[in-house]
Amino acid sequence: MRREDHHLVLGLGQFIDDLHAPDCYHAFFYRSQISAAFIEDIKIDAALKMPGVIDIFTGHDLSDLCLPKFNDLIESNQKITFPVMSAKEITHVGQPLAVVIARSYFEAQDASEMIEVVIDGSSISNGDELNDPIFSIHFKKKKSECEANQSEVSSTIKMPRVIALTLEPRSILSRIDIESGSFHISLGSQTPSRAQVDFSNLLNVPIDNVRVSMQNVGGAFGFKSSLYPEELIVAWATKRLQRSIKWVSSRSEDFLTGMHGRGSTLKGKLNFSKEGLLSGLYADVHCDLGAWLPFSAVVPLRNATRILPGPYRVSNIDISGQAYLSHAAPVNIYRGAGRPEAAILMETLMDKAAKLCNSDVVDFRLKNLIAKSEMPFKTPTGETLDSGDYLKVLLKARELFDYDNERELQAVRRRENECVGIGVAFYIEPCGMGWESAAIELRSDHTIQLYCGSPDQGQAHETTFANIAAKELQCNPSLITVKLGDTDFGPPGLGALASRSTSIGGSAIVKVCREAIRRKNNGEPLPIFVSDTFHSEEAWSCGCVMSRLAIDADTGIPSIEKMVFVDDAGVQIDPELVKDQLIGGCVQGIGQAMMERIVYDENGQLLTGSLMDYAIPRADDIPYIQLHSEHTPSPNNLLGAKGVGEAGCIGVPASLLNAARDALRLEADEDIDFPLTSEKLWKLLMKMKRKE
Repeated sequence: MRREDHHLVLGLGQFIDDLHAPDCYHAFFYRSQISAAFIEDIKIDAALKMPGVIDIFTGHDLSDLCLPKFNDLIESNQKITFPVMSAKEITHVGQPLAVVIARSYFEAQDASEMIEVVIDGSSISNGDELNDPIFSIHFKKKKSECEANQSEVSSTIKMPRVIALTLEPRSILSRIDIESGSFHISLGSQTPSRAQVDFSNLLNVPIDNVRVSMQNVGGAFGFKSSLYPEELIVAWATKRLQRSIKWVSSRSEDFLTGMHGRGSTLKGKLNFSKEGLLSGLYADVHCDLGAWLPFSAVVPLRNATRILPGPYRVSNIDISGQAYLSHAAPVNIYRGAGRPEAAILMETLMDKAAKLCNSDVVDFRLKNLIAKSEMPFKTPTGETLDSGDYLKVLLKARELFDYDNERELQAVRRRENECVGIGVAFYIEPCGMGWESAAIELRSDHTIQLYCGSPDQGQAHETTFANIAAKELQCNPSLITVKLGDTDFGPPGLGALASRSTSIGGSAIVKVCREAIRRKNNGEPLPIFVSDTFHSEEAWSCGCVMSRLAIDADTGIPSIEKMVFVDDAGVQIDPELVKDQLIGGCVQGIGQAMMERIVYDENGQLLTGSLMDYAIPRADDIPYIQLHSEHTPSPNNLLGAKGVGEAGCIGVPASLLNAARDALRLEADEDIDFPLTSEKLWKLLMKMKRKE
């Protein structure tokens, strides 16, 4: 069993809102109600007189402070900065313009209603994308000349923004020890070590004077990988007022100013011979990044472009991507982070090409998949696929789905005027690279303390890491205590990102366990403490999703009737936890495909600002998902493991999109955008009937 579950089931979990500090103040943010304008004045005098108010800060108080630097993927990194809280310009609806510090949350909230912002109305923008890309990427390779009489298919797919919708909204408790000048900051984070550095820089104190700790975290999905302006402002106010301060976001605030995911336009052309062999892929990906850049903002675009053409052999490529700022909430990595985009575009093109070739969609893929004997395989974008048996995965999915029989049943149902389609999607998943840390202490009482730089947000890392160490140390996992997510314990780490925790973090644990055993066997007395890091090249998972989708002829309501998911994430440490990750990813993938969508109006106002307006999957939206795993080890880490945390979000949307295309019998020149709502499908059904 997961060692984390017992106290959670009993209601004994501890989240940020469960934490308290003596004489703690509370923060509430006054936010912009428009998307773009120049600020002439912010009037706070009336608010300062409200009961319980301690102080109110605006951008003028934080005028010299900027948001943390972002990923070095952007070459002009040092030239682009964003203020922690602007005193001059409004860039998106919900932007914090002032923070009220009061003795209670509700007193702060009441006082915020007395704040008045005076703007230059002539500068209000309509919320359109800004013109110049802030980041561009380009891959081009010509390996051979294309033969004459090549065929071509193209596709343009718009992917709306979605939100991670974690169970626990953003929150922070910032405490100060006045005597030592040190800070203890509790927040839900995927990257506590990076947060420690960012807080240290903002507060202008030594890094050792900042402790970042996590308790239980109610989900993250990329949403909690970077610090937000609100978290930085609360820490700054703690130093300014020399008092602990707490802020807990509402669900509406998370919709309005939390980091969104996706939000891209995918364009592609695929060339192939009359025999159905791929020859060229030409793609262009445009991403909307919102008003400011979190650390990993451009990673989805980089991933989408570098992963193409996915698991297939293509000689010639010309793949480009551009990312733009806009007057909207920021976009960051969200479960999958560019991997779904690559799979959706490529798998749509593969289905279209198969249709134009009069070929079965599975047979068409089998012709073009990279073979096991070709591994490790150098892709035309310069990536190295470490290992995998793609043909075996596809054939296993076909077998479990009973594909040939399903096609026969589909023909029977179509003769009875049912609208039913079968969707196939194959994907590959890069699983993080770089380094991760671990430390272990073998104590004289024969208990073991284990630390790792990759924290937990619900994935059961404590269980996994304890099992990895127990196997190496040949002991019972119950002897091992695991400490995660606290910068006061163990070495720093990169964090829980990109499905890298088991493969890289787990390998770091293996490394320190082996060194501890060596030292113990050499006669070194207990206690023995070992700390080290593990560096790794990227491991690449793969998988295939097949689904059957029926569309009601009268209403357009879709029903996912069947789904088979075959994955290969290398060596599995705990198969039950792998299943949990696969199912969780599938549910989010179904949400993205069928119903989730962030919508802004022409003035940059958010129209989907609550769960009354933004649909997410419920239990009866989820079909039984038949899972099967293959186990091709990765040569790039000590465990042979690959990532699995994002897999369901990658293959499922592409499979369901192809199932909808098949059900509607769309031609090769027709496209559908997400989400696949009943209204959209009904309109396409009516169009199909008019053709008949």
